[in-house]
Parts: sequence; structure tokens; C-alpha cells
Amino acid sequence: MLGNTFGRIFRITTCGESYGIGKGSGLSVIVDGVPPGLNIPLEYIQNDLDKRRPGQSPLDSPRKETDQVALFAGVAQDGVTTGAPLGLIIYNVDTQDIHIDQYRDYKDLVRPGHAEYCFFLKYGEAGDWCGAGRASGRETVGRVAGGSVAKFILEREGIEILGYTKESAGVTAKEMSFEEIKKNYRKNDINCPDLEAAKKMREGILKIKDMGDTAGGVVEIVAHNIPAGLGEPVFDKLNATIAHGLMSIGAVKGIEFGVGFRCGSMKGSEFNDHPYLDQGKVRFKTNNAGGFLGGISNGEDIVVRIAVKPTPTVSVEQPSINMVTMTEEKLSPITRRDATICGRIYPVAEAMIAAAILDALYLARAYDALAKLDDKWMKLKAPKKSS
Repeated sequence: MLGNTFGRIFRITTCGESYGIGKGSGLSVIVDGVPPGLNIPLEYIQNDLDKRRPGQSPLDSPRKETDQVALFAGVAQDGVTTGAPLGLIIYNVDTQDIHIDQYRDYKDLVRPGHAEYCFFLKYGEAGDWCGAGRASGRETVGRVAGGSVAKFILEREGIEILGYTKESAGVTAKEMSFEEIKKNYRKNDINCPDLEAAKKMREGILKIKDMGDTAGGVVEIVAHNIPAGLGEPVFDKLNATIAHGLMSIGAVKGIEFGVGFRCGSMKGSEFNDHPYLDQGKVRFKTNNAGGFLGGISNGEDIVVRIAVKPTPTVSVEQPSINMVTMTEEKLSPITRRDATICGRIYPVAEAMIAAAILDALYLARAYDALAKLDDKWMKLKAPKKSS
């Protein structure tokens, strides 16, 4: 299995499965590119893991994983990073035989919306059938731990990243400023800062859950106080790298920046973000492009939205195929699931954007050091002060 590493200078490499082997199974991440001399409290990383932990509300999977992180490499005896790779592990604690047996009962069947069919094509009957293995949503726990390290480093630069549920169950949150989003961050099960919309979303999702089905949605992520000049203008555009990270999350089926697909119905004069001077700094009157020009950050907030599919595991009988006998069968209602993934996927999205931005920041700082541009241009790249 290839493709388990993301990034070039700041890199996260994850491993582990949803169930794994025996009581010692878990998920781990190796983080390359961590500066020496940092005191990263384990509680900081744990806080991000708690955001995606299951079993915290009626909207979540009832799986009771504590998701407690342990550090096993990369720090000295005084708890400070040495500059070596950081090693983090999260053990599985809720891998009950009853659920393993459920997966064993239909391990030869294609579960609609899951990766089994493609796993059969790539790995044959040796593919991991228990809990979807590396295709499980539980795989993202390693991303969150690694991305939390990136967030810690970015916060030293004054950069903040917040994700929240923008839309679900036919309800859309109102437009809100970064300060408003931050004020009401994690105030409810669905993590929607529009508190009235959150109530309606929750009601709608629970109705769908009562029908044995699941709900999708849209999650918006805002990266605040980003310096201008991050990213490269051709293949390594920062928005392309962010898109890579976000689209690598299993439940994400679409992505847009700024006004996104609405730009297709706008005139050029309407879409263009017009510049102005604000105390000697270049700013833009609108942010239709979502914080980018030519794939390079322009100093405005990075605004990105992802379309999150409904949880594919449902309590509704569905048609299937037995890949061993090559016969059509019916798949009965099965196992534990989230009524919607929206309330737990936002920390995963935050993590991937943090990793992409930090990697771009490393590259930009290295380039600037060698380019030796006039100090005028360097000052213009600096982010505006946080409000």
C-alpha cells in the first residue's frame, strides 16, 4: 500500500487500522520537520483528538474509543522536541468480538459506498475486511494528531484555523465573520456557530437517523492571518496542495474556494477582488477567490468548503455482490455508524489544511532566505495583526 505520507518538508506519515490485530492495535503518525526546542503539551494534541472522538452525542457512532494519545519518539528527557521525528500513537480500545464477527459475516460482500470492491481489485482476498481497514474513517485519527503539531507551530506565527458545519439536513448557516465563528466554535453537537441553524440541523439529522439513514453536509474551514506569498504558481499552488490534503479524506466528495462554483455565473468585474491600501498594506475589498491569486496566498483569509458524503453505513437493506462467489446478494442493515460525519470531520480538515500551510511556509521561508528580495516586499508578505 503506497501513499501514506503527506508533505515535503513538514511531513506526516500514518499507519494503522480501524480494528487491527489484538489488544495492542492502534493508529500512529510519524511527524517529520518539527523544529527543536518546542514544548508541545500532549493536552494540546489531545484536545484536537477529542473533537473527532466518537460516542459523544446522538449524532456520532456509538463506538467508545477514548482516543488517548501517547508520545513515543522525538522529545528529550525534559519533554522538549529535539528536531528528530515525532512519534505519536493512539490505541484502539473498543474492538469487541461481536463487531469483528459482524464484519466477518459479510467480508466477501461489497458494501455500497465503501471501498471493498476496489480493495478486492488491489489486494484480493488478503485485503483488510475488518472495519474497512485503512479506508475506515478511523484512519483519520493519525492525521488529526499530526496536523495538531502543525497547528501548534502555526499558532506561534499568529495563524489560526477553524472548521465548522456550514450545511446539513437541508439547513444552511448564515454568513459569519471569523470572530463570530471563533466565538461559537464547538458550542453544539454539530459544531455550527450559527446557533439557530445548528438546532434545525440537529433535528433534521435525528429524523434521518430514525429512518435508519444518514445525512451529508458541507464543512467550511477558514485559515486566518495567513502571510501572503505562500505557494508556487504552477503545479504546487497552495490551493492545489490544500485540495490534495482535503480530497484525501475518505468522506470528502467536492471542494471549493471562496465563492467556488458560483464564479461560473458571475461577470469578471464581479468576481475580481479589488485591491486597496490599508495603512500601507495591500488588502482586498472582497474575498471571492478565497485567499489566493495565481495559487499563491494573497494575505486574506483562506476560505474553503468541502462536500461531505452521508455515512455509507446505513440500517437499510441494500443490493450487493459476493466477490468470492460472484453472485448478487442483499446486504442486511449493519453495525455502528455516525448519523452524519460533519460533526467529527472538521478537525480532520483543520489538520490537513494546517499541514499544507506549514509545509508551504517552510518552503517560502527557505526560498526567501536565498532570494534576498528587497525588504519592501518582505514587509508586504507579513500577515496583518490578528484582531
